[in-house]
Amino acid sequence: MAQELNSISKVAIVGAGPAGCMCAYFLQDYADVIIFDYASPLRTLLPTGGGRCNLAYAEYDFKSLAENYPRGEKFLYSVLSRFATKDTIDFFEDIGIKTYVQDDLRIFPVSNSASDVRNKILSSLKHVRFKKELVETLDFDNFDYIVVATGGHSSYKFLKDIGHNIVSPLPSLTGLVTEEKFPPGVCIKNVKCSALSGDILFTHEGISGPLIYKISSVNARCEFPYYINLDFCGDLNLQEMLNKNSHKSVKNLLSEFIPKSFAEHILKKLGIELDLKSHQINGEKRDKILSLLTNYRIRVEGVSRGGEVVTCGGVDLKEINSKTMESKIVPNLYFCGEVIDVDGFCGGFNLQNCWSTAYVAANSILKKLGV
Repeated sequence: MAQELNSISKVAIVGAGPAGCMCAYFLQDYADVIIFDYASPLRTLLPTGGGRCNLAYAEYDFKSLAENYPRGEKFLYSVLSRFATKDTIDFFEDIGIKTYVQDDLRIFPVSNSASDVRNKILSSLKHVRFKKELVETLDFDNFDYIVVATGGHSSYKFLKDIGHNIVSPLPSLTGLVTEEKFPPGVCIKNVKCSALSGDILFTHEGISGPLIYKISSVNARCEFPYYINLDFCGDLNLQEMLNKNSHKSVKNLLSEFIPKSFAEHILKKLGIELDLKSHQINGEKRDKILSLLTNYRIRVEGVSRGGEVVTCGGVDLKEINSKTMESKIVPNLYFCGEVIDVDGFCGGFNLQNCWSTAYVAANSILKKLGV
């Protein structure tokens, strides 16, 4: 039951995305909460998980969970120790969203509907007011506490104006533009790149897919061009395969491990005839083929524009107390979600950042209110 509004503190939340709404949920029964946003609430939630809303990832050790954030891992230790995967599942259960875990450990609502999640969250904000307004300055004259949850794509000007350092936002979780052109539409599974692994997809301008999103995230602040080395076949014993299939064409032999069009691409790149029989592959040609299969060097020219949902960058973590999400520069100013310099891989990690930092910010305000 909400307290009488004239007897409690006023909280302004700037941004009606996942983090802003989550923060409002925990504050609504103890403060007069207004969420400011120039657009519709939770609009950014709708495309997540391909429209199914990948809510979280089924890793229950907070330190292991934090390893999935190229920026912010150590900062999140304190945050995730207070609110992590199980807490997220419990929260959604409480507001009527049942979840399930995919084989890849991604957690989705049983409805497989981001729209359903959006509606349930908004329905749970019974004592929260929304104001359609673009915030350009922070109003501490009319509010006791302000929470900034504007996401990674909005303007940071009003935060710079009050002295906060902003780490320049750059695209993350995006496809990459490559110097070399590949057969578009071809997907290869279980590719490795150093310690990372996942599927890749060749596009008309380069490479995309889960592994490439990870690579783009890790290398988000690298200068272009840079190089990556992909391993398509791991510990393949090519000579043994050539010996066992001596009369099979090398193109068809390679097609047992990689898509046929990519096998043709490799052979053409090496100047090897597509219909050459396996027994005609000498040691030099074998080594060249194996080198491309296990250590394919690609020059990356840039990122695919327009496709990124997540950015790296935001409010400098050095200026935020990770135990409270309060600004170290401006008292009673809090941050949550992608507005801070934290970003994770695909798999529900960026939404988890929103849920967790929002809870910590709200809980910190509640402690100041004596709740």
